[in-house]
Amino acid sequence: MEENVFNPEISPELQQITVSVNAIRSELHKVIIGQSKLIDLLIAGIFSGGHILIEGVPGIAKTLTAKLLAKTIATEFSRIQFTPDLMPTDVLGTSVFNQKTAEFNFKKGPIFSNIVLIDEINRSPAKTQAALLEVMEELKVTMDGETYAMGFPFFVIATQNPIEQEGTYKLPEAQLDRFLFRIKISYPELEEEKQILYRFKEDFTNRQKDSVNAVMSMEQLKVCREIVEKIHIKDELLDYIANIVFKTRNHGDLFLGASPRASLNIMKASKAIAAMNGRNFVTPDDIHFVAYPVLNHRIILTPDKELEGYDSESVIKSIIETIDVPR
Repeated sequence: MEENVFNPEISPELQQITVSVNAIRSELHKVIIGQSKLIDLLIAGIFSGGHILIEGVPGIAKTLTAKLLAKTIATEFSRIQFTPDLMPTDVLGTSVFNQKTAEFNFKKGPIFSNIVLIDEINRSPAKTQAALLEVMEELKVTMDGETYAMGFPFFVIATQNPIEQEGTYKLPEAQLDRFLFRIKISYPELEEEKQILYRFKEDFTNRQKDSVNAVMSMEQLKVCREIVEKIHIKDELLDYIANIVFKTRNHGDLFLGASPRASLNIMKASKAIAAMNGRNFVTPDDIHFVAYPVLNHRIILTPDKELEGYDSESVIKSIIETIDVPR
């Protein structure tokens, strides 16, 4: 990602986005060392209206980053810790009998918030995971024949640990497809780990997280999303996105390719990245930046390729390299 500073040549609309992006980055980096790509993809997700799955080993600040991001936006926030005994009603809510009125009243669950952190989403069984399908796609919850709409914004950040298998329930493809990005993060570099130790050598309880402040209102976020929608993308680049996604459905190394939802998500996310970089038009680099996190959870390798040690990243890279980049 390009580092943005105030540029008088940028239009006032785009300047509003770049100022907001830099403010969010600055707040998060009060606590978080490194993880710049994760932070930028999280911001792009919020600007393009998509949910995000963060995947990585324990202890690398997945949950902390998500919680701090929520603090930078003046909205409601809730955290749901997924566990093996969690029921769908614990997430969505339940009907409670009111003895005074002799009627059932719906008591909303923690999903009714603006930014929802679902920690360790693969810890709960399929019936609880499936409770999220409707709300993540249609932004509403249907209970007892009644429909309850979510407020603006509604943004789910989920985390999962890909290493541990005991006591976990793998997310099915339909659930994974609800996420705009699956962001895989790894251990910090040596210098970053040293900075982590220096920063927290006298702060055992992470008091610095209290210094993170809200720098964006819901109204500002709504304006930013409207600006992102207006970002120009050439027809040649739309064809380029379609070719990339279509190639996943006709690739010898893949058992399952990506759906049209992947094409739409690449387009939306690339627009957000362009706006974050102060441009009112999308470039191929924007598409390349978001292609892997959009596609990596939507494709399935053939069994023989998995046995040979191939991964989705290498296949996506090979697909992109075989398609001519528009000029």
